[in-house]
Amino acid sequence: MAIATRDELINALGNNNSQIILNKATITSQTAGTFVSMWQATGQPGNGAAPASAANCTNATTGGIAFTQQTAPATSYIAYLEMAFSNNVMTGEIHDRLMHMGGLSGTVTTAQTVGMDFDGITADNMVARIGRSDYSDIQWWLEWYTTTGSTAVTATVAVTYSDGSTGNLTAISLAATRRNGFMQSLNSYIPSAKAGLFIRAVNTVTLSATTGTAGNFGVTATRPLCSISSPIANYKTSNDWAQLGLPEVPNAACLAVIVLTSTTSTGTLRGGGKIVHG
Repeated sequence: MAIATRDELINALGNNNSQIILNKATITSQTAGTFVSMWQATGQPGNGAAPASAANCTNATTGGIAFTQQTAPATSYIAYLEMAFSNNVMTGEIHDRLMHMGGLSGTVTTAQTVGMDFDGITADNMVARIGRSDYSDIQWWLEWYTTTGSTAVTATVAVTYSDGSTGNLTAISLAATRRNGFMQSLNSYIPSAKAGLFIRAVNTVTLSATTGTAGNFGVTATRPLCSISSPIANYKTSNDWAQLGLPEVPNAACLAVIVLTSTTSTGTLRGGGKIVHG
């Protein structure tokens, strides 16, 4: 059964939990104030591979934080988390990496197929993992796996909304030379004409011009679970269940770290925590 009392939570913290271990190398050549995926950073958990065609991510996907799967009606929660970065003023976020794809090219100027749609997907416990049925809990990103070229371009992203209608997001300006790990949020580009709707699917991405280098980027969908900020370099900040909000971790979740940078790299990341079960 789900944890319902303080005593059950304390018991789970001491006796029924999975350890979170974070020990990640830095991702360099970034821009301050941007989101950077630690998916391909070496260390622990192991670095994830750049995906090809659209695929669900699960607890078995290399790159995610492992935890013990539960038998219903038992479930899991993040109850303790600590992080320390080698840079000042950094924020680390834990997301459930729901689905991803890669292989988009910085030199192709026609529509490139993405093919990520959550409509009707029940495999890998996806109904529980995506949260609200209107898709409002899903965060969509463009994610880079290999650097694209030095020409700034505009990206047009064609999507399907929560009401089944289709259209383009507001045009997205992409600065030159986007590096491995850079993540461009898409949710804020829903046009005013679609206010109140959310993104159910990303269909295609079209670049206005060639960046000059093909590189490799793609689309990633995540569900944010919790975050922690480290105000000083090499200072370990810790949050307990109350500060984290005791976020539920459904079975099959692929837990991954995204960093909001304060400078031109993520810095090294060390941390840990507990996922409790009950």
